[in-house]
Amino acid sequence: MKAYTIIRSEDQYVKYCNDLEKLTNKYQNKPSDELLDMIDTITLLIEKYDEEHSQLKEIDPIQLIRVLMAENAFSQKDLVKLLRISRGHLSDILNYKKGLSKNVIRLLSERFKVRQSAFNKPYKLKVEVNKHYRNASMMNSRKDLERA
Repeated sequence: MKAYTIIRSEDQYVKYCNDLEKLTNKYQNKPSDELLDMIDTITLLIEKYDEEHSQLKEIDPIQLIRVLMAENAFSQKDLVKLLRISRGHLSDILNYKKGLSKNVIRLLSERFKVRQSAFNKPYKLKVEVNKHYRNASMMNSRKDLERA
């Protein structure tokens, strides 16, 4: 069997992805231990390359959700079903008016096979009640400032 090494180029990455797809499709019924080891090795090499070359690290969780929806032909209606939230709640999330709950993060992570930490980054909310705070990241409180 072929020896796999650390991925050093985009072409090699594409080849490994294709090899992995062929192996997993071809041997769905009781693969040998040797084949399982090869699948695991290729998967680890691909994941390592993805981690080092991913541009998704730079985007906020809402942008990530939008990218994943587009890549997976996922509509807002599909997302409402998946997350078990109302359309209004999803709209608030996608328009930076509400933060992501732990449950929403978990469901997104499981469905799109993305680490939870990618959705668990701080980002600024656009909430009218908090707009007077300079750094109102993830703030969702309604404080009465007159009493302060």
